[in-house]
Amino acid sequence: MTYECQRCGECCRWAGQVKVSDVEITAMATHLGVSMDEFIERYTRLRPDRLGLTLLEKENGECIFLSAVDCLVQPVKPQQCRTFPNDWNVPEYAERCRAVRRQSPEPVAPRSQQEN
Repeated sequence: MTYECQRCGECCRWAGQVKVSDVEITAMATHLGVSMDEFIERYTRLRPDRLGLTLLEKENGECIFLSAVDCLVQPVKPQQCRTFPNDWNVPEYAERCRAVRRQSPEPVAPRSQQEN
C-alpha cells in the first residue's frame, strides 16, 4: 500500500526536524536565487544532535517554506518531504494527513531473452 500526496500542507504544519543535506541545500538555494551561505544563515539551524542542519520553523511550528498550502521550494524540496508519508511518518500523521491510499502496482517481471 502506498499513499498519494494531496498537497494539503498538513505535514508541513507540525513541529519536527526536516534534516537537509548539502545537496538539498544547494538545490534550494539555487531555486531561491541565494548563495548557500545566505540560505544556511536564513533558513537552517544546527540539529540538536549537532550532526547536521535542519530547516527552521515558524513560531507556530510550520515549515519556514510553507505559504498557505504551497511549498516555496516544491520542485527541490528535501527527500524527507518528498517521501512522506510512504517512507516515514509521525503518530499524528493518520489524523491529519489527507494522502490517499493506493494499491501498490505489482512489480513487472523482466521478460526473459528466450521469449524474444
